[in-house]
Amino acid sequence: MALTREAIVENLQNIVGSDRVITDEQVLKEHSHDRFRKFESIFGVYTLPIPAAIVKLADTHQVSHVLKFLNEHKINCVPRTGASATEGGLETAVENSVVLDGSGINQILKIDPTNMLATAQCGVNLEVLENQLRDQGYTTGHSPQSKPLAQMGGLVATRSIGQFSTLYGGIEDLVVGLEAVFPNGQIIRIKNVPRRACGPDIRHVIIGNEGALCYITEVTVKIFRYYPENNRLYGYALDNMKTGFEILREVMATGYRPSVARLYDAEDGKQHGFDQFAKGKCVLILMAEGPARIAQATGEGIEEIIAQYPDCNRIDGQLIETWFNHLNWGPEKVQAERDFIREHLNMGFTTEVSGNWSCIHTIYENAIQRIRNEFPHVQDITMLGGHSSHSYLNGTNMYFVYDYNVVDCKPEEEIHKYHVPINAIIVEEALKAGGSMVHHHGIGKHRTAWTQEEHGTAYSILKGLKDVFDPQGIMNTGTIFPIEK
Repeated sequence: MALTREAIVENLQNIVGSDRVITDEQVLKEHSHDRFRKFESIFGVYTLPIPAAIVKLADTHQVSHVLKFLNEHKINCVPRTGASATEGGLETAVENSVVLDGSGINQILKIDPTNMLATAQCGVNLEVLENQLRDQGYTTGHSPQSKPLAQMGGLVATRSIGQFSTLYGGIEDLVVGLEAVFPNGQIIRIKNVPRRACGPDIRHVIIGNEGALCYITEVTVKIFRYYPENNRLYGYALDNMKTGFEILREVMATGYRPSVARLYDAEDGKQHGFDQFAKGKCVLILMAEGPARIAQATGEGIEEIIAQYPDCNRIDGQLIETWFNHLNWGPEKVQAERDFIREHLNMGFTTEVSGNWSCIHTIYENAIQRIRNEFPHVQDITMLGGHSSHSYLNGTNMYFVYDYNVVDCKPEEEIHKYHVPINAIIVEEALKAGGSMVHHHGIGKHRTAWTQEEHGTAYSILKGLKDVFDPQGIMNTGTIFPIEK
């Protein structure tokens, strides 16, 4: 027999203490979603099941005890740390869910310069860790725009990526070891070694699980020596995205690894203020960094490649640097965005995908064209464009950006009138061309309709993990795996 809402709260209080169980109605409402439904929340509308409680966890053992209780009674939980997610992964899709807040498990446990490692608990803010490392001459190399908000557990759970990924890699390239708790309460630890060939790499059962398999409590990542004095920033205006993709491919295929490799179309660039120097053209931005000789060689290599494209015009690097230094999203920007939306009823969203070099321009062109030709409310779109910001030897990502005026609909209707159908077109075009439906934000709860198509015959492996590690189905129901009707 299912426990009542009151019984769930009482049992949680017995496990962690009354002061750690939050039942305030407004706080519960605010914890029923993430930034995917920001329009609803700005106007105080909450359409999803309100959680029974929020548990402010103190340590790994509390996570274990709480999960074991929830598992025994088949109560859904939503793991949460920094709450900067954008794809609905933090939404409470089930009645009487429990939000497990690990932001208070927030100690930096060890900085190890000998082995070039840093170990931090799940609630450690990335910017706090990064600042402490930089004071000692090191860096994680991980710098997503959410750095002022994001915490280590969530970054790993969503397979996060940072603005310097073309050099340092995504979070999956940085994670060395982990501690996590599974639904049955078992605490597991993956040790910190540089590499091993002892079967499949079990770190990847945990990295990217989006809280649908387990709760990450501790992370060990690589660190790198920090040489900001050697940074070389390059900016160019060019006529079209096709040429930009060709240049990015040539840089990567030649073997150079700039830390930043970003390509903006004219529309997206305009809203970033590039029009003052790009004059309606696309913008290509690259940065070389690292030890002086590597930064110099990388910079010279970039210049040599760009010289082969006479339509690329150099932009003053100081203008690009000023823009780049103000790119991250902290609490002030989040609040400013909310104030703007409330006043102007104009929304901005993103959908990011990836593809090989042979198809990425096709994905870009086809998605933009379909939105302009097929989206029934295209007259409400105020900006439609995109950029590439993470490149690899074999391809790159495409980050579509779209703004629209919310017209003639209630707050709870906005995502279905605008966001969901635009998102669907982009996902469909990425998959149709052979790309991936999501590059780094995670599947969340709003791309699950395409999970099986994304993985094809390999979906049975993914589903097998859920069946084995969460047989009761209590971990973040509806995330990654679609809810069965």
